[in-house]
Amino acid sequence: MSNEVWKTFEDNTLSHSAAHYLMTIKDLLDDNGYARVTDIAKRLNITRGSCSISLKPLKKRGLVVEDENRFLLLSDEGRRLAEMVEMNDTLLETLFSEILGVSADQAEIDACKIEHLLSIETSLALANFVRHWKDDGAEVAALKKALQSSQLTCNHDVASCDFCQSVCLTEMADDDPESGYED
Repeated sequence: MSNEVWKTFEDNTLSHSAAHYLMTIKDLLDDNGYARVTDIAKRLNITRGSCSISLKPLKKRGLVVEDENRFLLLSDEGRRLAEMVEMNDTLLETLFSEILGVSADQAEIDACKIEHLLSIETSLALANFVRHWKDDGAEVAALKKALQSSQLTCNHDVASCDFCQSVCLTEMADDDPESGYED
C-alpha cells in the first residue's frame, strides 16, 4: 500500500454518521411518507438537538432538503447515496456471513463499519461476486465445497503460518475478545 493511501480515508463522500442519517431519513420516508427531526432522533436514539446539528452539513451539501413545513426530504443525490450504502451493507453482510462464515451478528457489525467506505468500483465487483456465489453452477459448488473443507486452523506459530505472516490473529482474539477478532 502506498504511504499516501491512508491519507485519503477522510476524503470519503460520506461519514459513518452521515450515511446513517441518510438511510434513516430514507427509511422514514418509505415507512411513513415523511421524516422530521424528531422522528430521526427517536429512530437513532439521540437528542433532537444533536440530530439538528448533524443534519446541517447534509442540508448544506444539498443531500437533505427541508420543506416549508419542516419535513425533511432527500435530494436525488441523497437518496442515491442512501440506497448505495444500504446495498453495500447487504452485500457485505452476505460476503461475511454466507461466504466467509462469520456469525450473523459479527457480519452485521463489520458491514456497518465499512458500508459507506466502498468505492463504486468495489461495490460493483462485490455485487457481481455475490450474484455468482448465489448461482448453483458447478464452479461455485466446487468453490463452496473447497472453502468448507479448508477451514483455517491455527497452531499459534507465525513462522509456519502462511496466512498470519507476522502476527497470529487467533492469539489476538484469545487475548482480547472485544477486539472484534474471534475464533
